Amino acid sequence: MLFLTAVLISPVRIAEKSTIVYCLKLLCTNTSNKLKTLKMTDSSKKNKLNRRDFLNKGLRYTVGLGIGAIGVAAWTKLSSQEMVWQLDPSKCRQCGRCATSCVKTPSAVKCFHVYALCGYCDLCGGYFRPETKNLTTAAENQLCPTNAIKRKFIEDPFFEYDIDQDLCIGCAKCVAGCGAFGNGSLQLQVHHKLCDNCNQCSIARDCPSEAYSRVPAKSAYLFQGIEEKDYQKQKG
Repeated sequence: MLFLTAVLISPVRIAEKSTIVYCLKLLCTNTSNKLKTLKMTDSSKKNKLNRRDFLNKGLRYTVGLGIGAIGVAAWTKLSSQEMVWQLDPSKCRQCGRCATSCVKTPSAVKCFHVYALCGYCDLCGGYFRPETKNLTTAAENQLCPTNAIKRKFIEDPFFEYDIDQDLCIGCAKCVAGCGAFGNGSLQLQVHHKLCDNCNQCSIARDCPSEAYSRVPAKSAYLFQGIEEKDYQKQKG
């Protein structure tokens, strides 16, 4: 009888034990999954925070670099405009190196006409070749190799001479002629709309009379016989 009861009870206990074991396994599994989920959530939050910090730091660095670059560019521009290259006409020998030594082609040095000094001569030493007999605008009579000087009749016996700076190469032949036989109204100057304002000017390096120097950008032209402000008011 006891043996039969034991036999009958044993399967029930075994079943109960199996159920308990199964429940424990299920509970462990659920707990493990929840722990993994919590870890993943924490990791995700950390990643989000890390990404946010990274983006914030990156943005700050980018803004900082941008402001720094703008500051450097502005400083460089300001520095390059504070002092510029210019030649002193009183020292110029009209050697021709302004046309050949400049890094620009054609040269950034151009002839400027100071009309206030001009005599409006019929026989202009800056326009005609010295041996010219017929005072006409024929090419063989002109001193300028590029026909950069335009002669225009005003009234007898006066003529006006204008410089086409697009054609001028800065050779100084007209300047030499005007200085020798006229009032010196034709003068060479660095044209600052064309000049690159190099750190070391190649013309200044080659100039035999050391006529080049750095001058303030606010007073960038060194005309002889007239102030820059007065030159700007005149024609040309």
